[in-house]
This record gives sequence, C-alpha cells and structure tokens, in this order.
Amino acid sequence: MSKAAELVDALKVAETRLVLAESCTGGLIAAELASIPGVSQWLCGSAVTYRENTKIRWLDVSAESIAQQTAVSEQVAREMAIGVLKQTPEADLSAAITGHLGPNAPPGQDGLIFIGIATDDHCEVSAHHLQQIGRVSRQQEAAETVLRKLMEFIRR
Repeated sequence: MSKAAELVDALKVAETRLVLAESCTGGLIAAELASIPGVSQWLCGSAVTYRENTKIRWLDVSAESIAQQTAVSEQVAREMAIGVLKQTPEADLSAAITGHLGPNAPPGQDGLIFIGIATDDHCEVSAHHLQQIGRVSRQQEAAETVLRKLMEFIRR
C-alpha cells in the first residue's frame, strides 16, 4: 500500500479532514492523495503558494517573517500551516511545506525543507535535509516526507 493510501485510511479512521499548503512540492502531495478513490471525503484541498506574495495574501503569512527569516524557514512553515487551516473551516488538520530544492539554493540550504503540521490548538514544525539529487527527485522525496510526518502525527 502506498504512503498516500495509508494516510487516507488513517484520516478515515481518525475522521479527520486535511488541508495542505504546498510551496516547493507544487501540488505533488495533493496529486498523490487525489489518486486514492474516496479521498474527497478527507482531503479539503491544497493551496499551492509558490511565491512569497501568494503566501502573504492567501495564507496570511507575515511579510516581516519572510523578510527577516526568508520564505524557507521554520516560522514561515508554521504560519503557512496555521494560515491554511484558518482559511479552511471544514479541515481539522493541516500540513505545509516550504524548502529549497535547487538548483541555485543559498549556500548550506540546498535540499532543506520545513514541514508544519497544525490543528486548531497545536502546531509543530520539523526541518529535514533531502537526500535525493535533482529537483524532481527531491520534490518526490519531500512529498513522501510530508505524508510520513502526517502519518506519525495522526497515529499519536
């Protein structure tokens, strides 16, 4: 069974609806979940907020956070997760991802991603360094990492 199918099953058991905010994955997480029949019961949608201004306008990410810490930071991942959850009242859980997948990432940040997972009363963020080489391979690894982190969160 794929990670996406496992997550959909876990969402069903937990009776939990999910919304996503994707930056560096460009909608890949939602696409993987959308391949599972019946997912519309549990997946509310995904906001692909690739550009900084879109993060600010759609998700209420603070322009100050981006200016002070860049769009690839723990704080921005947190604000993305909280913002997309607030914009989606039917969702119980959100996940957000932002990262540098290359090429041309700042020194020391190539392959760095931040994942935020939020509920109405809790938000946690984790940082990960991707192992794959190449942008598409990294997007796939990043999407799989989000699916894994969501499974861990739901199973607690």
